[in-house]
Amino acid sequence: MTQALQTPFDAYVTAAVYDRTGQAVFALGDGTVRFESGAVVNAHNGAILCAVAHPGAEGLITGGDDGRVVWSTPAGAQVLAEVKGRWIDAVAASGASSLIAFSAGREAHVRDLTDPAFSRVFTHEKSVADLAFDTKGRRLAVATYGGAVLWYARIAEQTPVRLNWAGSHIAVAFSPDGRFLMSSMQESQLHGWRLSDGKDLRMGGYPAKVKSLVFMAKGMLMATSGAPGVVVWPFGGANGPMGKEAAEIGFDETTLVARVAGVADGTILAAGLEDGRVWACDLTSRRIETVKAEKGPPITALAISPDGRRIAWGDEEGDAGVAQPPGLGG
Repeated sequence: MTQALQTPFDAYVTAAVYDRTGQAVFALGDGTVRFESGAVVNAHNGAILCAVAHPGAEGLITGGDDGRVVWSTPAGAQVLAEVKGRWIDAVAASGASSLIAFSAGREAHVRDLTDPAFSRVFTHEKSVADLAFDTKGRRLAVATYGGAVLWYARIAEQTPVRLNWAGSHIAVAFSPDGRFLMSSMQESQLHGWRLSDGKDLRMGGYPAKVKSLVFMAKGMLMATSGAPGVVVWPFGGANGPMGKEAAEIGFDETTLVARVAGVADGTILAAGLEDGRVWACDLTSRRIETVKAEKGPPITALAISPDGRRIAWGDEEGDAGVAQPPGLGG
C-alpha cells in the first residue's frame, strides 16, 4: 500500500475527517486540529469532543469542552459560537442549507454559516447525545434519552416530532432518501423508525455498543460497528431493512469492529478494530485489503476519501495514519 502519513500525535484522536479539499484532518483530545499537510491549529482550550467537515469550505468545524464551536483551516481558527460553561458534545453540518447544529447540554443550537444573525435553540428534557441533518438540511434529528426528536431547523416556534423508544440513544443518522431514521443505543442495540408512519425497526443481535454507522451505495446499504465483523444492512425496496437479514463482512472472533467509514455513492468500506488494526473492502467483491496490520490501542477515528482510495485513522493513544490500499477506489 502507499503510506502517505503515519505519526504519533500524543493525544486521543477524537475524529478523522476528509474536508472539501480532499485532505485528511484530525481532531485531538489536546484541543488541536492537525492537517495532513502538517499544519497544526490550536482550536480549543481543552479537549475536542466532536468534529465535522466544513460543509462549504476547507477545514473542520469542532466542538470542545471549552464551550466553543470553532472552524479551523491551515491558516488558523475562527470561533463560530460559544456557550459558556457547557460542553459541545455533538456537531452536524449541511452543505445543502449552509446550517450547522451543535449540542450544549439539553439544548440543540442551529446557526447559518451565511447569516451571522440567525440562531435557533431547541430544548429537550434530557441531554443531547448526537445530531444529524437530513439530505436537504431542512430537518434536524436529535438523539437523546428515550428516543429521537425531529425539528425543522429554521423554524423558531414549533412542536417537534418525537420518536420514542426506551433507553439512551447515542448516535443518529437519516437514510439518504429521508425515509428512515436510525439510532444506536447505549444498550448495545440498533433501532430505527420508518418516518412515514413511525413504525419501529428493531435490529438486534449486537454483542457490543454500535459506536458508528454509515450509509453507502447511494443509501442502499448501511454499515455498522459493534460486532466481530462489519454488519451491513440492506435498505433497498419499499420497506428498507424490515424483514431482511444483515450480512457480516470481515468476521474475526478475536476482536470487534470499533469504527466504520464508507463511500456515500459507492461500495468501498473501511473498518477500524478494537485491537488497532484497519482494513478496507469493496463490497461488490468482498475482497479485504489490510490498511494497518499492526495491533495496538483501539481505533477511535476513521474516515475514507470520497473516491474510496485513501483511508485515515487514529487511535485512543494518539497514533494516526493515512494510507492508500491497492485495488480500491474507482
